[in-house]
Amino acid sequence: MTSSTFSSLSCLLKDESQILKLRKRSVGNVFFKCSMSVKSQNPQPEVRIGVLGASGYTGSEIVRLLANHPHFGITLMTADRKAGQPFSSVFPHLFTQDLPELVTIKDADFSKVDAIFCCLPHGTTQEVIKALPKELKIVDLSADFRLQDPFEYEEWYGQPHRAVDLQKEAVYGLTEILRDEVKGARLVANPGCYPTSIQLPLVPLMKANLIQLGGIIIDSKSGVSGAGRGAKEANLYTEIAEGMYSYGITRHRHVPEIEQGLSEAAKSKVTVSFTPHLMPMIRGMQSTIYVEMAPGITTEDLHQHLKVSYKEEEFVRVLDKGVVPRTHNVRGSNYCHINIFPDRIQGRAIIVSVIDNLVKGASGQALQNLNLMMGFHETTGLLYQPLFP
Repeated sequence: MTSSTFSSLSCLLKDESQILKLRKRSVGNVFFKCSMSVKSQNPQPEVRIGVLGASGYTGSEIVRLLANHPHFGITLMTADRKAGQPFSSVFPHLFTQDLPELVTIKDADFSKVDAIFCCLPHGTTQEVIKALPKELKIVDLSADFRLQDPFEYEEWYGQPHRAVDLQKEAVYGLTEILRDEVKGARLVANPGCYPTSIQLPLVPLMKANLIQLGGIIIDSKSGVSGAGRGAKEANLYTEIAEGMYSYGITRHRHVPEIEQGLSEAAKSKVTVSFTPHLMPMIRGMQSTIYVEMAPGITTEDLHQHLKVSYKEEEFVRVLDKGVVPRTHNVRGSNYCHINIFPDRIQGRAIIVSVIDNLVKGASGQALQNLNLMMGFHETTGLLYQPLFP
């Protein structure tokens, strides 16, 4: 089967699992060729989607990804500061889609929506979600429902949690680890970008008792889009270009989320040393993780365990031994690439994990979760959207 033949066939298949089976017998990335034809075959979406906060980076990524979704269609978009404008005036590269005009949240009509992607800043999301109709499925991309303990939320985010009952209902949406819980959820708290890149390699190793719980050092680097689209002096080109800097040292707000997930996996309290850095690139994230292996365990054991753990997973790839993961290779995709290397210090290993912070670290994982919540194959709409250099 040639690439062109396979591309034509994939455009006709609504069942993403069928596409996956064909994909494994093909070579090359061929899915991008049919981006608009899939949408045009289904003008009346089975699932009507609302995107709250559509004018931000994560909101625009949701819109980009949904262009290729055969079952989801956007019927509501909010952006308070851009209300009344067509979406194409905010993101001209997405002009080919047939999208509703941007409105304020107070003017939004939720009667024409089945599911919501909430892309609002933390602190504002709780009140908004609390007021939404109870029948809606919601994936929240803010941090407001990620932490199980509302007192911990107050400590790290500087304000009381104002939707504690909803917090109890929310399911943490690290898809490959908590797939069954996500399937039955009404409200999913989409993980942060740093925690996604860190937990995907560490959780399986901790569950198998292959690494020590203490002495974990995490050095993470992110593209500037991770700081959001708001105008901030620290994110100006002249402040970012030709350099890098560390921020949130010892107090980054993703620390409790990382430790919460790792502690659950280990069934014991885990504390990590985590330092994030801002890099002069638009998108991409790398976490370099230094761990001490359990007695008698080798880096080969760690590599083999991750290979087995993610053997059936589409979006987590454990690379061949010696291959260094690169952010460039996951740019625009929902993939996480991982590999493990022996440290020069006896008994220690170095784990490298890369994702696109806006896709697997945000909007792509959110779509993966909503697919599960709505009963579709989780890869639907996520295999067509590579970005090229």
